[in-house]
Amino acid sequence: MGFTSFNGLLNGVAGRVAGRSVVAWMLTSALAAGCGVAELPSEEQGPELRTQEQAIVDDNGLSLNGLSLNGLSLNGLSLNGLSLNGLSTTDFSTWFNGDPANNTKLMRYMIRCAVPAGQTRTYTNPATGTVYSWPGALGLAPNWSSGAPATVAEQQVISACLGAHANNYGLNVSISVLGRDSSGSAIPFSSEELSMFSRKESCFFGNVFTTEGLFAGNDRNSLAADESTPRPCGLKGYEAKSNPACEQVKRIGQCEQYCTLDAGGTYYTHCTMNGVQYKPLTTRLRAEDIHHCGDGVCQQGESCGWGVTADSCLLDCGTCLL
Repeated sequence: MGFTSFNGLLNGVAGRVAGRSVVAWMLTSALAAGCGVAELPSEEQGPELRTQEQAIVDDNGLSLNGLSLNGLSLNGLSLNGLSLNGLSTTDFSTWFNGDPANNTKLMRYMIRCAVPAGQTRTYTNPATGTVYSWPGALGLAPNWSSGAPATVAEQQVISACLGAHANNYGLNVSISVLGRDSSGSAIPFSSEELSMFSRKESCFFGNVFTTEGLFAGNDRNSLAADESTPRPCGLKGYEAKSNPACEQVKRIGQCEQYCTLDAGGTYYTHCTMNGVQYKPLTTRLRAEDIHHCGDGVCQQGESCGWGVTADSCLLDCGTCLL
């Protein structure tokens, strides 16, 4: 698998952990809805990547807010692919320059998810002369990466990858991403990776190249009342609804209600929603990234109050009185 995080989509720092329809779905609002937004490295500073045979670490930090997926199909990207020809079209330039600051962050994660490690995709903005270089990592969409139109399978797995990296808090959180690429090959992982990322988190699936949207659920466990995480699109308490900081991802409850596990019980191979079968990705967290009310630190995901639960944590965050 690889360590990744949708949180890292925006703040992408490195690695393969697994390291935003496109027409109707707008990701609106501002970047971060919480405490602090991590700075993005410059485009010239690609992530340090390890080989596909090894677990790769990535962080999540992609904010869905402020990033529009609308137009990915209209600008020709889904038809022309992530090749030089696809990135050099007038349609792509028009889309990119509509919001270059946010679109370069989106492209950073699109390339990371779709293109193999060791390859990059470079784009020279004709409007400004700025050169952007985005490194690949997961290689989940080989045909699209080579310039062919994106297949439905590639659209689905890239959508799942973007969802897995989403973090509208703008925080970097290392995650493990498991599953299969668009051709059905498993993302490599090791027993060490599973041990390090010991807490099962979520499944992500959908299609943001259409109007189908993104879905996420809990992977065989839920947060306890005193627990929280800095990933608003990921693990939730029992039957919890979508976090306001991640409204673009629809909660489905428990993954096993909609998804089928692989033979080893490690990740989900397909999920079905509204009669459509999707290729999902499955994420895991480190135990230290599960926060507990009472540990003395008011962390993202916790709120002030008079109780001992994450949403009312007196011990860590104090009261809500001014």
